[in-house]
Amino acid sequence: MVNAQIYESDPAEISRTNVLGVGVSAVNIPRAVAEIERHIRGRLPGYVCVTGAHGVMECQRDERLRRIHNEASLVTPDGMPLVWLSRWHGARDVTRVYGPDLMLAFCERSAGQGYRHYFFGGAEGVPERLADSLGRRFPELVVAGTCSPPFRPLSEAEDAALVDRINRTRPDVVWVGLSTPKQERWMAEHRSKLEAPMLIGVGAAFDFHAGLKAQAPRWIQRSGFEWLFRMLSEPRRLTRRYAYVVPMFSLLVLSQEMGLRRWRL
Repeated sequence: MVNAQIYESDPAEISRTNVLGVGVSAVNIPRAVAEIERHIRGRLPGYVCVTGAHGVMECQRDERLRRIHNEASLVTPDGMPLVWLSRWHGARDVTRVYGPDLMLAFCERSAGQGYRHYFFGGAEGVPERLADSLGRRFPELVVAGTCSPPFRPLSEAEDAALVDRINRTRPDVVWVGLSTPKQERWMAEHRSKLEAPMLIGVGAAFDFHAGLKAQAPRWIQRSGFEWLFRMLSEPRRLTRRYAYVVPMFSLLVLSQEMGLRRWRL
C-alpha cells in the first residue's frame, strides 16, 4: 500500500487517493454535484477532470498534465479500477462518477436553480444536438450557449474572441467535450480567462447524449470492461489506445501496491 494513501491537505477539502501520482477524489455522484454547486453559489473558480485509467496513463507521459489533474477542484473516478483502488485504500463511499452520468445529474439538479450551461466541444452541430436533447429531458434547463471549436489551434485573436463569446453568455458551468488530454489542458489554460465558476471536462458525453454513439450497458460499465465495449465499437480509433493503457496501467498499479515504485502527488 505504499504511496497509495488517502490524504487531506485541509479538513474542508475532499480527500484523494494517490493513483500513480494522480490524486483521485473520494466522491460519488451526489458529492460531486454538491461540490460543483458549492463552487457556483460561492463564485469559486475551479475545474473538474473526469478521469479513468486512460487519463492516469496520459499523466505518466506528461508531468504538466499530471499537475493539471492535481490542481483540479475534483478528479472524479470515471472508471471502475479507480473506484476499486479508492475503496481498497479506505474511501468506502466512492462510486463511479462517469462523465455522462455527472452531466445528467447536475443538469437535473440545476434545472430548477436557474444555473446557466454552456456546451463547448464536439464536431460541428454536436453541442447544439446535445443542448436540444438535454433541454427536452430537462425543460427548465437554461442553455447559455454552444460552440464547436475548430480542430486546428486558434490564433491569439481567435482565442480571445472565443473567450469573450463565452463570457458574454454569463454561464455558471462550461461543459467541455474535447476528449482527454486536450480538454484538461484547455480547461487549465482558460481557467483564469473565463468567468464561469466551473469548467467540467466530460469528453464522449457530448456524443452519447447527442445520440451519436451508444453507451455500454450498465452491467458492462459495472464490470470494469467498458473499455472493451468501446474498443469493439470504435476499433480503428481505440484499439491502439487500450492495447497500451490496460496492461501498462495494471502493471504500474501492481508495482505501486507492492511498494516497488513510488509516485508523489
